[in-house]
Amino acid sequence: MTGGFRLWAAFAAVIFAMGCNSSAGKPKTIASGGIAADGAAISAQDKAPPPQDTGGFDGQRAYDYTAKLVSFGPRPSGSAAIKRTQEYIYSQLHADGCEMDVDNFHAQTPIGTLAMENLIAKTPAQGKGIILLLTHYDTKRLPDFVGAEDGGSSTGLMLEMARHLCGRRQPLAIWMAFLDGEEAMVHWNQDDDHTYGSRELAANLELTGQLKNVKAVILADMIGQKGLHILKESSSTAWLTDLVWSTAAKLGYQNVFLPQSTEVSDDHDPFLSKHVPAVDIIDLNDYITEGYWHTPQDTMDKISPKSLAIVGHVILVTVGELEKKFS
Repeated sequence: MTGGFRLWAAFAAVIFAMGCNSSAGKPKTIASGGIAADGAAISAQDKAPPPQDTGGFDGQRAYDYTAKLVSFGPRPSGSAAIKRTQEYIYSQLHADGCEMDVDNFHAQTPIGTLAMENLIAKTPAQGKGIILLLTHYDTKRLPDFVGAEDGGSSTGLMLEMARHLCGRRQPLAIWMAFLDGEEAMVHWNQDDDHTYGSRELAANLELTGQLKNVKAVILADMIGQKGLHILKESSSTAWLTDLVWSTAAKLGYQNVFLPQSTEVSDDHDPFLSKHVPAVDIIDLNDYITEGYWHTPQDTMDKISPKSLAIVGHVILVTVGELEKKFS
């Protein structure tokens, strides 16, 4: 994440100083601790808890999926690397038995028309209601920027979510959308140069009449970093934000999901503009403060399997609470 943002005044000086605006097989999972599948050392404090402690969500698998995505290198929209990324995501979802929709579209951008692709994995359901989970997998068009945290971590998380959920009939359909084109091609605040994939998805759902069935949108973006601190995104829907944070508190993650607020422009915005409840789960502030955001330093050594496990656990339990609420 995320090509553009609006932060509270406490971060304005940091932003100014940075000069910013806003193999196809399953990865190998390792035993707790030691060396990860990508060769990076994982400290004891960053080890993922056992999946049985996180509702079946496997933080180490999510980490290994992320490492595989990063191995493709920079993956801006329209690049050869993003094509390989799309093939990998598709192969994983197919292997996990997901029903899938693939939306190939062309986006008009400041650097010309670019081919983009949204991939949507779906679980079978008993009713018409939909819970929509979002991630973006593209990286910003910058030299040597592989986006381990920004685009990689949330996509690794969502691949693990699909592995856990696909094929299981749910009270509501759970759709996991892997979005292209979140990042600005040039500048976030210029001519809607951002969120191409989420705008495409929201428009298509409205056109087909399915948007009215979407009960909640949960966006994950920048959720795998070490020392994770997630603030409440202030434009997100209040009741849905409260549900996520209360779920995190019940699970004992108050030190990760904090009560303070921030403001971020992201892939949830097109749904909010269409009056669909949506929440953005993101830790942009810490990454800016550390100086890693949109730099070549956004690499796998910044990622924690434990952070992925925590956020995956919270989303998984929140989905269950939404199913109780709407089924």
